[in-house]
Parts: sequence; C-alpha cells; structure tokens
Amino acid sequence: MGSPSLLLHVCCAPCSVACVESLAQEGFSPTAFWYNPNIHPFTEYRNRMEAMEAYARQIGMPLILHGKYGLRPFIQAVTPNIDSRCETCYRTRMEATARYAARNGFECFTSTLLISPYQNHDLLCQVAREEGEKAGVHFLYRDFRPLFRQGQTQARALGLYMQKYCGCIFSEEERYQKPSAGGKT
Repeated sequence: MGSPSLLLHVCCAPCSVACVESLAQEGFSPTAFWYNPNIHPFTEYRNRMEAMEAYARQIGMPLILHGKYGLRPFIQAVTPNIDSRCETCYRTRMEATARYAARNGFECFTSTLLISPYQNHDLLCQVAREEGEKAGVHFLYRDFRPLFRQGQTQARALGLYMQKYCGCIFSEEERYQKPSAGGKT
C-alpha cells in the first residue's frame, strides 16, 4: 500500500523545492495547492504564482490554483487586529487547504510555510492542526526548517524567481525597516 494522498499548500516555488524532495524521499507524491491571498502587490503575486506553475510543470507535480488575488479580503481580515495578522493569514490559508483536502479525498495536508525560519512555526502548526480537525483531515507535520538554505540554493540553481520578503504588505514594509524584536512576519 502506498503513502497517503497529500495536499501540499505551497507559498512559493523556492520554499517548495526542498519540501517536495523531502516528502518524495518518504514516498509521498504531493499535489500542490496554491492559495495565497496575502501576497502584495499583484505583480509579486503573479511572479510567485507563475514560478510555482513553471516549477510544478518541470517536476511533473499536479498543481491546483485556488482562489484569486485577494488583497482586499486579506486586509479586511487582518484590520481588526493587525498585531495578530500572521495568525489570521495562517488561518485563512490553512482553512482553505484543509477544506479542499477534505472535500477532495486527500488523507492529509501540510505546507511549505513550515520550511521558513521567518515564520512563527509553533503558531502555524497550532493553526494547521486546528483547521485540520475542523475539516476532518489530518495535518501532516514536518519540520522542514533544517532544509531551508539547501532549498534556496537549489531554487537559485533552477533559476526560480526568488522573492525578497514573506509576501504580505506588512512584511514588505518590514523589509525596508529595521526588524522589530518580534521578528519578521
């Protein structure tokens, strides 16, 4: 019997490389799921999505493009509590991923966000577990962070578009300012 069917939320092509390779070594053949309404500006969103499409084609990985560019809904969702915007962002993306996985027969889901040393890893895991429980699908936890630098190096070698910030309008702002004690978003 093969590995469980896995839906892999993808934030960008560079973060996907080492995650996909690691999962493949475990016997998984993930289906990629693009849902990132937080990415700003639209040109950045388009660049990341196109890079993800090209990478998925290159390695023969199925890719589901879910949703549309969502800056306005994202801003409306985070406005009530901008200081907790990362949780809102994680929840928005993990909820959509878990629901899609459950509705389409995937046995589990995970995210390439788990590779980034710039994300709030514990909060992301908590939110993903909660959304998986709500949707009735297993969240497959993997700590991909030790693979971050290797994945970035591989992405550069593949000529993938390399972004300079997390994706949201707030992380773009922080890229030009001195990082706060709370770190990057």
